[in-house]
Amino acid sequence: MSVVLACMDADTLGGVQQVTHTLAQGLAERGHEVHVIGLHRARRPFRYVDRPRYHRHVVSRAEPATRAARALADRRLRRLLGEIEPGYAIMTSPSAVIRVRGLLPAGWRPIGQYHGSYDHARGCWHLGSIRKHYPGLDQAVFLCEEDAARFAEHALLPNAWALPNPLARWPARTAALAAPRVLGVGRLEGVKRFDRLISAFARAGVPEPWELHLVGDGSERDRLRAHAEREGVAGRVVFRGPVPVADLPAEYLGASVVGLTSEHEGLPVVLLESGAHGVPSVAFDVSGGVRAAGQVLVPPGDVDAFAAELGRLAGSVTERRRLGADARARAEAFRLDHVLDGWERLFAHIDR
Repeated sequence: MSVVLACMDADTLGGVQQVTHTLAQGLAERGHEVHVIGLHRARRPFRYVDRPRYHRHVVSRAEPATRAARALADRRLRRLLGEIEPGYAIMTSPSAVIRVRGLLPAGWRPIGQYHGSYDHARGCWHLGSIRKHYPGLDQAVFLCEEDAARFAEHALLPNAWALPNPLARWPARTAALAAPRVLGVGRLEGVKRFDRLISAFARAGVPEPWELHLVGDGSERDRLRAHAEREGVAGRVVFRGPVPVADLPAEYLGASVVGLTSEHEGLPVVLLESGAHGVPSVAFDVSGGVRAAGQVLVPPGDVDAFAAELGRLAGSVTERRRLGADARARAEAFRLDHVLDGWERLFAHIDR
């Protein structure tokens, strides 16, 4: 069958994009004809799959800035969709649903995916958009059962379904958890609040040679460097920059604790990847997805509580190993084959 995954942009460094390419490759390897469509080109394209077995398309070089440019992009998209055998169109965000749903030729089965949490949607325009545009789709897909139930109740969705983010691969090795290293992974942007992770590391009281390594890049890098200086840990916060997907396992294997201090999250891939490598995590309790995948949870924004948990784990290799084993057991549910089975069950459900 044909499967299209449509993103506003499909190649930015980000969780939505990583999950999209992981699903695309997995479904293609199962024999489906898969197309990933970016509605506009990413400013800094990031490659997630070295040898994709799916088709990739970019509709526009940039996000349309005028009505004429938008109309031209819509014509290109409609033509592209018309050239693909009708199947399932997975639109990966409310914005993608708004853009793509009305352009689908006859025969397509529209699915609206949402990568955020209910709490985040309620705090911005997303919930209103989901209420307006998702009930008319064949299915509305959320990241965990808790969020699917809340959207079904509060957004009046009769078609809510839960499917988690997948792990791209299952590691054979797990971390020794002996290295004096806390790890943060993600875009260095405001919503990720790496300033809080730096502050928590500074307040945790962990002695040298413990370091905090930040993997990723973004507009906040210089501000975060200055923040580390003010917190007195500039020499112990290492900015690693972007790391190729193939090299990320080594980052997890070299860590002892992962920290997640985002303002909001859906189901963070970093918690799935770190868990699969047997690395315990400390995270702000910001979503049902974090509760499903995370371990040591602290109230959102409570940097002192976060620091206390970092210090506790840094001080006990026994506790790290206990939690690391639990993290790997939790991550089993997110293995790619399990998630792909779930998507194929969803397709069968839609066809009934």
